[in-house]
Amino acid sequence: MANDGTQDQDIVSLKSYKTTMQHSAISQLEAYWHGLRNGRVVPNRSDVDPRGIDRALEYAFILERIAPGMARFRLAGMHLNDLMGMEVRGMPLTSFFVPDARRQVSDALEHVFEEPSIARFDLLAERGIGKPQNEAQLLILPLKSDLGDVSRALGCLVYDGEIGRTPRRFSVTEMSVEPLIAGIEPASAPLLKTGLTLKNRRAEDAPKPALPLSGFAEDKAPFGNSATGSDGKPGKPTRVPWLRVVTSED
Repeated sequence: MANDGTQDQDIVSLKSYKTTMQHSAISQLEAYWHGLRNGRVVPNRSDVDPRGIDRALEYAFILERIAPGMARFRLAGMHLNDLMGMEVRGMPLTSFFVPDARRQVSDALEHVFEEPSIARFDLLAERGIGKPQNEAQLLILPLKSDLGDVSRALGCLVYDGEIGRTPRRFSVTEMSVEPLIAGIEPASAPLLKTGLTLKNRRAEDAPKPALPLSGFAEDKAPFGNSATGSDGKPGKPTRVPWLRVVTSED
């Protein structure tokens, strides 16, 4: 075969192709979320079906707001587990960030849930022995719980390159917050870096326990009572009785 230089033009780098596919995961997730809105400001958590985000599922996650500026993973794709080197379900989102970046992330989360807003991040992995300093992207999109409050979020985290030694943590290089309601000014990255004074939440405004949801299936807690165990078989009482029978023979 003649080597006229045209053969190299048909070669596609697998690394570049993989990076493109990973970035397309964020595009697919955002397009899917906008489709779920269907004229609403924020879609419902129960609307989310994993079949609609098949290419992004490895990088996707569901957050639950647990306090002002704090959200934990309810569900997370394998890519996030690989970055942390462990199961991340139940961990706070800020566990993926270096200490200096956590306030920025917390402030952005308050915008996502309170306004509500879309938050976008460009990230840089912390450098270390066996830890290459590669880039990552993070997208967070608000969702309503079954109770009607915006206390859930659909997100996607994509890291470029070899993961290396875990856990991997990130700093924020760029960030934007886009309000979904007209008339609210977008928050700039410098403003968030200085920290925002957010309104205090009353106890009755705190997130309420989630009801069973469709879409991403979440584990149900085992149930047991004083007569039966969680496996349906007789078990030991869970507490000492308050009263007992006393006879004259005692």
